[in-house]
Amino acid sequence: MKELRITDSVTKIKGIGEKTEKSLNKLAIFTVSDLIRHYPRGYDAFEPPIPISSIREGEKAAIEASVITSPLVKQVRNLKIISIRVKDASGSLVLSWFNMPFLKNRLMSGYHYIFRGKAVYKNGVLVIEQPDIYTREEYQRKMNILQPLYPLTDGITNNLLTKAIRTALDEVELNNEYLPKSILKEYKLMSSKNALLELHFPKDKELLSEARRRLIFDEFFQFTLALSYLKESKKEWTNNFVLEERQECLDYEKNLPYQLTGAQKRAWDEIKKDIKSGHTMNRLIQGDVGSGKTVLAALSLLLAAVNGYQGSLMVPTEVLARQHFETINNEFLKYGIRTALLTGSMTAASKRDVYEKIKNGEVQIIIGTHALIQEKVEYQKLALVVTDEQHRFGVRQREMLSGKGEHPHVLVMSATPIPRTLAIILYGDLDISLVDELPVGRLPIKNCVVNTGYRSTAYRFIGKQIEEGRQAYIICPMVEESEVIEAENVIEYTEKIKEALPHAAVEYLHGKMKAQEKNDIMEHFSRGDIQILVSTTVVEVGVNVPNATVMMIENAERFGLAQLHQLRGRVGRGKHQSYCILVCGREGKDIKKRLEIMNQSNDGFYIAGEDLKLRGPGDMFGIRQSGDMEFKLGDIYQDAKVLMEANEAAARLSKEELEEAFLKSPELKMKIIEFKGGTL
Repeated sequence: MKELRITDSVTKIKGIGEKTEKSLNKLAIFTVSDLIRHYPRGYDAFEPPIPISSIREGEKAAIEASVITSPLVKQVRNLKIISIRVKDASGSLVLSWFNMPFLKNRLMSGYHYIFRGKAVYKNGVLVIEQPDIYTREEYQRKMNILQPLYPLTDGITNNLLTKAIRTALDEVELNNEYLPKSILKEYKLMSSKNALLELHFPKDKELLSEARRRLIFDEFFQFTLALSYLKESKKEWTNNFVLEERQECLDYEKNLPYQLTGAQKRAWDEIKKDIKSGHTMNRLIQGDVGSGKTVLAALSLLLAAVNGYQGSLMVPTEVLARQHFETINNEFLKYGIRTALLTGSMTAASKRDVYEKIKNGEVQIIIGTHALIQEKVEYQKLALVVTDEQHRFGVRQREMLSGKGEHPHVLVMSATPIPRTLAIILYGDLDISLVDELPVGRLPIKNCVVNTGYRSTAYRFIGKQIEEGRQAYIICPMVEESEVIEAENVIEYTEKIKEALPHAAVEYLHGKMKAQEKNDIMEHFSRGDIQILVSTTVVEVGVNVPNATVMMIENAERFGLAQLHQLRGRVGRGKHQSYCILVCGREGKDIKKRLEIMNQSNDGFYIAGEDLKLRGPGDMFGIRQSGDMEFKLGDIYQDAKVLMEANEAAARLSKEELEEAFLKSPELKMKIIEFKGGTL
């Protein structure tokens, strides 16, 4: 009989004490279930050894070679460094280890081993540091195994997680297959138990691919099933907030410094029709970066306020909230409408003051971050909720905010260029308006795809833009150096750019920084105090800097095209010509073909469609492409086919099959209740 239950604390696993538990909690691992669903971020595949002459800097490789010198031991400060030279038929190479003096007796001249590690240049000489040592037999056994590599934190090693997950999978009961046999058969799905085992400890790449597909199917199936419940419950909602168009809205539109595009007018007509229908509006405004969604949000908020009600706008970052507040407050004051800002970093006294004004109706428009959905916020007459999703499927937050009133109208803005077929599934509880025209006079961004040899030219170009008073973003895929992934990292790159452009004000930004620190950096960049911002994709959301004219993306091949387009959308927002430089860290025909699509077009919907055509099934060894979504494994672009299949399967499930699934998997029922925010 199995000893562990899925709901048990991780401390029930042998070897996990109080100290380790605290470290695991930082990774959101509290129960056995959390542990076995802490999926690998990649796999270490032991490739056949290569000749010494084929080794490249920065690449992890294995060589089969003979030791040709006696070990040399040097003391450098508090480090004891041992080094040897090894040789094969193609050449020789130096290997070195730190603080491992016991190797001196093992690495005798004439001995033959397989050494595996990463090559780096030291004083102009290529060296492999800290290589692992294997006999031929040991290495051959490793070559047949894909080693899982997990997301880690301080106090947690890959070995510790591997061992704990293996123990958990051996000792927990996993026979809770909830999908009907007909679905498993039709979609050729592996059992959920085998999928978990193979994802963590795959026997080969084919089984890993099948396991990944099954677990992604589950994620999408649960998501679309929950959305169908949500949509069903909303059908019954009537609405007391019938909002009629008033003269103030006509004046606001007339006084805009530009004319609304045909697409904006169509979307505005659809919004007006919804909010005077007597039923609750649940509408998505899907438009490319810069297509003018914000003006539709402003018109809708104005409409709510002039009808005597309250409207709220929730955005992902404090900087963006402040920018929207300043604009809307200035524009709406002339209509006698008062606007409030509410963010997490405000003082307790300031928050209390805003809560009071919201509760007694002193303010009509409330703009903020997730602070808008805190328990303490009580709205007097909330008729309209606008959320700026900015590529995130924040269904729960949206529901929490709309739950603050009596079924207020909901308007969601998304700049994610998702092909319509996928958008209908992913936003299954919403009607969709497409804003597919850019405003007249918007200068198209100039693009170029280059290799790393172009860097110095790019730096000179950025320097020139800064001299002209402009600003630039540089995007790196990593926060800091990694032993596993070869890519530029924010921390080292910042030093590199400071050396190249010593007169520029340079700062870095990444997701591991504290919220206040991130806000301060974005605020300074927004004001122009920072001229070059070196960042991870965290800038993909939440700041509008019209003065930024250069977006340079390092290791562009590591990102999905849709994400590259989102990043590029941070520039091209002002009156100056803007540029996007895609720096490719690796050569390859397929890489070039993908990035050329970015070069040819600034149309996000065209790019997303082409991206779908080019991508195969999910890249098992790469990083997820979609950013911060609801899904742990699934990627809406890479796994579009699985998304469509899961949606189809969920829609065809009979009531009896669904009841049986809930009986077999209480976890499934709980997930849907949590997602929906109430009972089934």
